[in-house]
Amino acid sequence: MNFQCADQGLILVISATDSFLAKSLVSKLKSMGFDSEFSHGEIKEIDKYREHLELMILFLDEAIEGMSDTLIYLKDVAGELDRKIIVIGYDEEHDIARKILGDKDILEWFKRPLIMDDLLRCITRYMEDNTGENRKKTVLIVDDDITYMRTVYEWLKDYYHVGMAANGVQAIAYLTKNKADLVLLDYEMPVANGPQVLQMLQNESETGHIPVMFLTGHSDKESVMSVIGLKPADYLLKTIDKKTLISKLDTFFEKMD
Repeated sequence: MNFQCADQGLILVISATDSFLAKSLVSKLKSMGFDSEFSHGEIKEIDKYREHLELMILFLDEAIEGMSDTLIYLKDVAGELDRKIIVIGYDEEHDIARKILGDKDILEWFKRPLIMDDLLRCITRYMEDNTGENRKKTVLIVDDDITYMRTVYEWLKDYYHVGMAANGVQAIAYLTKNKADLVLLDYEMPVANGPQVLQMLQNESETGHIPVMFLTGHSDKESVMSVIGLKPADYLLKTIDKKTLISKLDTFFEKMD
């Protein structure tokens, strides 16, 4: 089998036991050029790799009933980072895991006995499509209007990695753990409004370089002029439709590359 593999992003292989198959997979992935590590599934251990995670491969066994906290954590990480999980196990283990993980963040469910070549093809295809030059850009939406924020999320999720934050504090907390290529920032929010949040981001060395586009319901000259000095990447009205928003983001990222 000939594999072409990207060299970016970590593949974390997780097994509660010292599974020979799981550890063999790590060795095989490393021999193929992938950055891969093994974890016993302890949350603190997995969290060490969080910043670099690209794909999680979970081996299930009879210990699954004691892994509920880990499964919840993996689901949260996958959702927050827009990453995927491959699950390997018998039907009954899949049934237990599915109650916690659901299907949204699962790339593939593999049944035992495992056909290793099928798993390697799945991993390689995912890494080729989601790393290096093919990696999707990450957009963070910051808006206290949860309904509107989820609408924009649904618009963008098939084209970009998308994060969400309901206020400036959550945005900064998100960006301390996750990278973003663009922030879509609501102009009007309680406690700290959009311009104030932008200033907060610009004052932090880790976030000061991230471009920000305002989303606003106001198109008056006074509102626009009040943020010109902060140099936002753009100023978009919330009446914008899905097609136009995606077109603007695509054009923006093309110019950035």
